[in-house]
Amino acid sequence: MRIDRNLYQIRAEVLLNYLYPEMEKEWMALFKGTFFRNYNEDVLALYEDEKKVYLARDGFLRLLPEGLLTKDDDLKGEDVSQKFKDLEWRRELLNEAFSPFDTYIFKKKLAIERNASQLLQEKLEYILKAYFDFDMAAETSELVKEAAVILPFVKQYKGDFHFVANLLGALMECKVEMSTGRYSHLDTTICWLPKVRYNLLIPDLTPESYNGRMKELEPLVQFIREWFIPFDVLCEVKIKEYHYMRKSQQVITLDYNTELNQ
Repeated sequence: MRIDRNLYQIRAEVLLNYLYPEMEKEWMALFKGTFFRNYNEDVLALYEDEKKVYLARDGFLRLLPEGLLTKDDDLKGEDVSQKFKDLEWRRELLNEAFSPFDTYIFKKKLAIERNASQLLQEKLEYILKAYFDFDMAAETSELVKEAAVILPFVKQYKGDFHFVANLLGALMECKVEMSTGRYSHLDTTICWLPKVRYNLLIPDLTPESYNGRMKELEPLVQFIREWFIPFDVLCEVKIKEYHYMRKSQQVITLDYNTELNQ
């Protein structure tokens, strides 16, 4: 699974509704123009103390005819630099004057985005309940709730061991080592089952944090085994201590309390 962390493509309504649910009440939006959009994210700047957000999009001022605000000979004659500064100052004043209109429109879009998100969430919960018998409201594990949104695509990802590794890494916020092999409880290779093992590499583990992470991980592992691992595959998920390279010496964890220095 590829996690796209590029904020350049996220609309301000989506991002700000998530980060600042109260923005629809007191905040002011200032539109700086789509010129900035080519190399910036939609949100140019945000000031919590002033309750202002600057956006890289065109506002109400851009709808007015150019001749209404400027004249053809505004930059002619002497002292062009000062005249240009005066034009910029005039433009900023007009932006401030039209900001209430831009803010009103932006808040309406925030409300629409919030309602659309709510409808999509309700649609997802209905699909999970009706088609997969999964009750999002009754689930207590936050990790399982995050993984459950992929259930509509389970046909595509079931049996994809690399996808499961990426999913575990994204949910547990750690590196994941994956290995595949065979499993047999007999001293023979005539009968065996495919086996996949995931090691979650988490740094700075203590016995308390290890037990806590394992307890947090258990419902997620059961969920993954049920939905994303074929029934004839033995799946193991372990938490391992992760060490960074130390002065050209690599520390490898064989098991939770066993280390091998190379």
